[in-house]
Amino acid sequence: MTRLSILATAAVLAMAGSATAQDAPKDPPVIKIGAIFAMSGQASWYGQVMSQGMRLAVDEINAKGGVDGIKLEAVIEDHKGAGGAEGVAAINRLMSLHGTKIVMTSFTGPTLGIAPIADQNNIFLINGGGVGVKMVGASKYIVHNRSLSSDLALGALQVAQEMGLKKMGQLHWKNDVGDYIVSSAEPVWKKGGGTIVATEAVPQGATNMDTQVAKVRAANPDVVGMWMFTPEVGLAVKRVREFGMKQPVIGVEFTANDAKVAGATAEGFLYINDYFKPSDDQPWSKQFAAAYEKRWGQAPEFYGANYYEGVYMAAELAKRSRKKGGDYLNGERLKAALYENPKIDSVYGGQMTFQENGVAQKRVGLFKVEGGTGVFQKFVDLK
Repeated sequence: MTRLSILATAAVLAMAGSATAQDAPKDPPVIKIGAIFAMSGQASWYGQVMSQGMRLAVDEINAKGGVDGIKLEAVIEDHKGAGGAEGVAAINRLMSLHGTKIVMTSFTGPTLGIAPIADQNNIFLINGGGVGVKMVGASKYIVHNRSLSSDLALGALQVAQEMGLKKMGQLHWKNDVGDYIVSSAEPVWKKGGGTIVATEAVPQGATNMDTQVAKVRAANPDVVGMWMFTPEVGLAVKRVREFGMKQPVIGVEFTANDAKVAGATAEGFLYINDYFKPSDDQPWSKQFAAAYEKRWGQAPEFYGANYYEGVYMAAELAKRSRKKGGDYLNGERLKAALYENPKIDSVYGGQMTFQENGVAQKRVGLFKVEGGTGVFQKFVDLK
């Protein structure tokens, strides 16, 4: 071998050694998963159940060795159920104090507020609770493991159409979520041969909606579409019934909080939502439900299930990304790891498949309130 060949070979080996060292995984001491929830304010129930699901998953994964031996830590900030400014303050704290590169987000306003910051700082966002469709594509690094508001409303419309109902009156939140549902629902309803006879907006946090309910009653609809979320659902259902309306009412959420407010007036209320139910043929769902109830003293609902599932998804993507070495904990790498195989195990059963728009494809459930509790009626495959 000539001197030139020897030098060339040595250079290649040196470069290979350098590349190998550079490609070694840049492991942090602990993987901090941030969260921005409504931990205080009128919507603090959401923050409570979301954080409970998240903390349970973190502890379970750590008990099994973490991510290739690296433990997880949940770091939760409070957006107070408010708008974008509180979300921005929360993500800034997560970045400056904890260097977080994975953030669980919730609610439309705060999520839209943090989306540009996530893009600028290469942060992977997981939404398991917010339903505003404006969140789709708000950040190039955001994914959603729950059905969004327009998907839920379309499921409700399918059910109403199957019931042969034609004239719809609408009560909706006066915000991005409610407005978007109305704009999505109306053309679909009309295309199916229906008419809209009244549309009334209710401010989020309203304690009196009698004027709006009276206007819907005066329009004499066949069905009332209720496009809002807790805590307004319970009050809206209660006032609709107390105003003497006996028409079917169908919405997109009903929680234990709504049941307390509505009482017996909620009987017969129909709603479409994500559906979590532990079953014998889905062992993980049973294990989660039992562990959640043992730790928190209450059965899990889908918000707790979604954020529990979201932490497991984050851990799985971190494992996939880590195999390729380097700086693997960032939005770009984690998103790439997801779309290399967009199927992720779901605590609901089987796997969820992430669509190109970042939304997980799941079938939804139809429920009917009986005795103050939502009783599952059937699955609805969205068309």
